[in-house]
Amino acid sequence: MEKTMTIILVHGFWGGAAHWSKVIPELDRLGYHNVRAVELPLTSLADDAGRLRQMIAQQEGKVLLVGHSYGGAVITEAGDMPNVAGLVYIAAFAPDAGESPGAITEKNPPAAFSAVEPDSDGYLWINFDKYHESFCQDLDPEAAWVMSVTQKAPLGSTFGDTITAPAWKKKPCWYQISTADRMINPENQKIMSARMEPKKVISLDAGHASLASKPIEVTQLIVEAVEAVS
Repeated sequence: MEKTMTIILVHGFWGGAAHWSKVIPELDRLGYHNVRAVELPLTSLADDAGRLRQMIAQQEGKVLLVGHSYGGAVITEAGDMPNVAGLVYIAAFAPDAGESPGAITEKNPPAAFSAVEPDSDGYLWINFDKYHESFCQDLDPEAAWVMSVTQKAPLGSTFGDTITAPAWKKKPCWYQISTADRMINPENQKIMSARMEPKKVISLDAGHASLASKPIEVTQLIVEAVEAVS
């Protein structure tokens, strides 16, 4: 097994790289020490994909990209680089060419859609009082409260940014569906994962933040992907 492969973890909206704080130790425990968690600006898909491409280019050898939520759109856009060996989607957007996360959301709006509120500067926030029930209802209240306080708001216009050439059409991919997700409708996750023809799809009884509530299962899927592309 090639444990020298770099695993790059890509966060989504309303959180930063620290959302992977439970998956990182699990990977390390299993011997995967070349792990990076990129911090995205969340100002546009072009900006975010550009930042990820910079991170990919800094790595030696093969790279596995893992995207949560909107991070799935980012790895879809940036994952065409030659040293990217595969893509793992964790309750994530996987848009097709010309498609945006916003357009996917409109097809089957999520249960917590009304909890998202814009501010006067054009950034979108999850209502602080509704963050727990909307984003991570299966976490304990204290962990959810910390997530809400530290949430990283995206520019609202980012929702409408479209994919140019989806990397999942060329790279092997894996997908984890969160069946109790209130931020990305599970039906949309099923549609996106099915059309990707992934190597494997798993379903977890989890809210949107499955990377925090089900880190062992999420890590197992990542490891399976690493083993497959090594």
